[in-house]
Amino acid sequence: MTLSHASKNRLALTAICLAALMFGLEISSVPVILPTLERVLHSDFSDMQWIMNAYTLACTAVMMATGTLSDRFGRRRVFIIAIAAFGLTSLLCGLANGSTMLILGRFMQGMAGGAMLICQVAALSHQFQSGKQRGQAFGIWGVVFGIGLGFGPAIGGVIVALANWQWVFLIHVVIAVLTLLLVMFSVEESRDPQAAKLDSLGIVTLSLSVFGLVYFITQGAVFGFTSVRAGGIFLATTLSLLLFIWVERRSPYPMMEFSVFRNRHFSGALMGSIGMNFSFWPFMIYLPLYFQTGLGYDSLTTGLSLLAYTLPTLVFPPVGERLALRYRPGAVIPAGLFTLGLGFLLMKSGSEHAGGLAMLPGLLIAGIGLGITNTPVTNTTTGSVSNARAGMASGIDMSARMIALAINIAVMGFILLAGVYAYLRQTLPESFGSLPLSSVAEQIVAGNLTALKTLPAWDALAPLVHAALTQSFGLVMLYGGLGAWALAAASLTIFAPWKTAAVTPG
Repeated sequence: MTLSHASKNRLALTAICLAALMFGLEISSVPVILPTLERVLHSDFSDMQWIMNAYTLACTAVMMATGTLSDRFGRRRVFIIAIAAFGLTSLLCGLANGSTMLILGRFMQGMAGGAMLICQVAALSHQFQSGKQRGQAFGIWGVVFGIGLGFGPAIGGVIVALANWQWVFLIHVVIAVLTLLLVMFSVEESRDPQAAKLDSLGIVTLSLSVFGLVYFITQGAVFGFTSVRAGGIFLATTLSLLLFIWVERRSPYPMMEFSVFRNRHFSGALMGSIGMNFSFWPFMIYLPLYFQTGLGYDSLTTGLSLLAYTLPTLVFPPVGERLALRYRPGAVIPAGLFTLGLGFLLMKSGSEHAGGLAMLPGLLIAGIGLGITNTPVTNTTTGSVSNARAGMASGIDMSARMIALAINIAVMGFILLAGVYAYLRQTLPESFGSLPLSSVAEQIVAGNLTALKTLPAWDALAPLVHAALTQSFGLVMLYGGLGAWALAAASLTIFAPWKTAAVTPG
């Protein structure tokens, strides 16, 4: 039976949304099971950080390459390969019997997920080419993506409660099979007939730069930021970044054409991509810790509290798209980032009142800001360039998101750990209850209080846990809020909506 064009589009949108759901769930469902993984895999705080960042770093490493490959060999073909790989690597993660194997599995899963994400955006842009249809499709896609990211912690908690941690990964094997079938019957093939060759050196140098920076942030506290080892890592990271820029400017087939940044619409929207992943999504990884360890909520209360943060991201993407059509993205994207930053600062103010209810306005406003920003950003970055360059544009957009996410997962983790350690150092002796304060701080930030409760000195430590986390989370919220405002100002300056000159697509 031959499907009509409208039916194929509906099936294609369903397939692309299922892929988005898988990708989002794998980012946000894992944090809630980290304490379980730490216990059953006998891992430490560093391992837990790498279980998270292996996924995001691998995503970043392949995104630009996928943009080029999908433009050259076909976006549908690469999409199918990526979905199959995601299912297989999810199986590997579910079968892992140690932290090393799980980190390796997460890295490979991230590579498949990054490729899958790039193909989603490019396939949507090709499948829905009229302005109204594209806006509606991206709106639905944004909502489903938000469901995966927003409800991931609750879904992960339910899976662990009803089955075991392995099914947080194994569930994607089933979803991947269904997604593959839908893609094969519905998604249209598209490619750029003049696509360039793969920029291998550019991919390697960019990946090394991001990996080096994240490694420096996460491990610098262990061997000392002023040590020779840390200095060598930072120098190598800087050289890799400079080499990447040099390679891209001289390569006949660059994966990142810097000329596209002269397009004000593209660059202004890119600030929105960075802004959302500078604050909202990395904070999502640590927020359950604040509710559970800082405020003493149980899993159910934590899940309900997180809905205040995530539900607006599901409701407001269509609103953001309508606002962008009426007032232009150049005004809506900076306004969304400003709202996001305001939410973070209100959360900080609320956290100082020692209660989750006082944080409610900030949680809601931050989610509204994210929801308003998300769809206009995605639609503008791909819509501001020609269809032939959609793969490259989506590659730059999603790479910027994942680089910002990976770096800020590390930065927020560092701020939390440093803040808790500094607070404990002010109030306790350096060696406490037979453990150094650095180890005590790591276990608090990891949410692993079980071992600490066995210490004879736990009665003296218990009242300090909440105070240390409140102070440290306040610093993280301040960082996220001011960062979002800075990027809102950058986006507004680049868009310059007060200018009326036409912008030529890149």
